[in-house]
Amino acid sequence: MTQISNNVYCADFLTSLNIETKYLPNPYYDYPFLIIENFMSEKGCKEINSLIKKDRDYKKAQVKIKENIVSSKTNESIRKTNIYKLNKKYLTIYKNNFRKHQAMIEDFFKMPITKSTKVQTLEYLKDFFYKMHSDDSSMIYKNENLVGFLTVSNERKLSSVLFTTSYDENVGENSFIGGELLFNYLYDENNEQIKIKAKAGMMIIFPSNPFFTHEVLKVKEGRRISLVQWHNTL
Repeated sequence: MTQISNNVYCADFLTSLNIETKYLPNPYYDYPFLIIENFMSEKGCKEINSLIKKDRDYKKAQVKIKENIVSSKTNESIRKTNIYKLNKKYLTIYKNNFRKHQAMIEDFFKMPITKSTKVQTLEYLKDFFYKMHSDDSSMIYKNENLVGFLTVSNERKLSSVLFTTSYDENVGENSFIGGELLFNYLYDENNEQIKIKAKAGMMIIFPSNPFFTHEVLKVKEGRRISLVQWHNTL
């Protein structure tokens, strides 16, 4: 393993690949990602969850594929997720909260944010998941072995995920079990893969490149809801 921060290591093979969008934050940080514990209030999270529960206007999330051209399609063997549009009121609250934290985010990654995508509100119900992927690249395989990454979304430099429901063994209206955010090639000092258990109101921001390849593990019970956005930078 190769150490990339005080508490996190990455798989050695990544350092040997020619990754076009390679970027790692300051190696003297404790972690190579930023967690903001109270990005949104508990009340705001519950209200968003309630609105989504009532709203049946959603679509199935798509995945980017590489054929002759880069395109998108629904493939529930790779990703099973519902996508909603965020209510205007809460979209405004989200944007205002992001602006409050933007200077801290930019300082952490030493990159000014120039443009952000629309916010995706994602719902994972029981048995929903999203298999291993990189937010800015497609994974290239040869004889079933990963041999590299092809950049398909160069405008994605940072990924942000705001959780509005929490991981909790005692599943309730605003919680779930399973559904951890797993970083496939990041490890702790005990050689355990880094897993993030959601907490309502918490946001995690990480680089979108292949070093931060990740997946959403299958939800076992409850509803996992998150607000996801990608950000371009200088």
